[in-house]
Amino acid sequence: MDSSSSTQEQYVTEVTENYETICWGCGLRVLLPSCASAFKCGWCGAITDHNKKKRDQKKFIRWRVVRDRCFVSVVLVFIFFIIFGGVWAVYPVLFSISILCGVFHSIITAILSIATISFFSISAFQCAGAPPNVLWGSYPAVGKGDLENYTFCHYCSKPKSPRAHHCRSCRKCILDMDHHCPFIGNCVGAANHRSFIGFLISVVLSTIYVSIMSVYAGLHLWPPLTYSFRHINGVSGSYLAWTILNEIVVAFLRSALLLSSRGLILAYLFIASVSLQIGLTVLLWQQLSYIYEGKTYLSHLSSQGDNEEEKKDCQNIVRFFGLQYSITRFLPNFRITRKKHIK
Repeated sequence: MDSSSSTQEQYVTEVTENYETICWGCGLRVLLPSCASAFKCGWCGAITDHNKKKRDQKKFIRWRVVRDRCFVSVVLVFIFFIIFGGVWAVYPVLFSISILCGVFHSIITAILSIATISFFSISAFQCAGAPPNVLWGSYPAVGKGDLENYTFCHYCSKPKSPRAHHCRSCRKCILDMDHHCPFIGNCVGAANHRSFIGFLISVVLSTIYVSIMSVYAGLHLWPPLTYSFRHINGVSGSYLAWTILNEIVVAFLRSALLLSSRGLILAYLFIASVSLQIGLTVLLWQQLSYIYEGKTYLSHLSSQGDNEEEKKDCQNIVRFFGLQYSITRFLPNFRITRKKHIK
């Protein structure tokens, strides 16, 4: 009796219980194993995920809204300070040279200012890109494959296409989302990505122009430097070069104490424009490199490690900016097709 019971214990049968659920995309009933937390509908192609999503607290959402509004306000104040401060500090020098010179630079300033403010306004206040509305929820209305790889956004309570991502700061799904930029208080997506690139280009060009004009006007307003080289007699070698450099720096700082308010504004404009120019040039280069690859920042992160072909081509940049097809004939064709291999 004991031997028969021991043999029965050796054969353990594992029974998997199935359960019935409903696809959110087409409303059809699907029979799944109990261990399946996510599945893809064989009819509409929608992906259902039963894993619970953690919702953000209201305090956290309010903090993000306040943060974005503060950043946008600071950016607007900084833009107008650069424009009006530059006009107040530089233009008396330009018009003292000639009226034609002053008018010419006034036109350049107006063009750069209007372009920067316009691109910023479009990027900040235009919807970043709403996903298209699709039929879902009922079998007769949803055809086969109509919701291929769609997921259900538990925050928006709407279908989310594979190209869309939910932004917790904007509290909505964004089509072709690149990133959420707090400095414009908005996401960068399919609808405002071009205007965001235009904003970066206009700011980089404006900072280059401001830095050049600040140096030019500063040379006319900077007090004369006074040197004292009496104590370097008999000094030679590397110590002589160090002494001369030290004397030049001291003379420069001594003259800086005699600067007028207009000169101080010019010094600030130069430092601020060069710093901003370096940072935004790096960001612009990164954005253009992703566009050249035909990707966004988020798609670049999600594609790392995938065994897919990458097509890098100037045509991606042309399509992004919506240029005419005839222009592409004059562009070099540097298509790079590279396949990743899993090691």
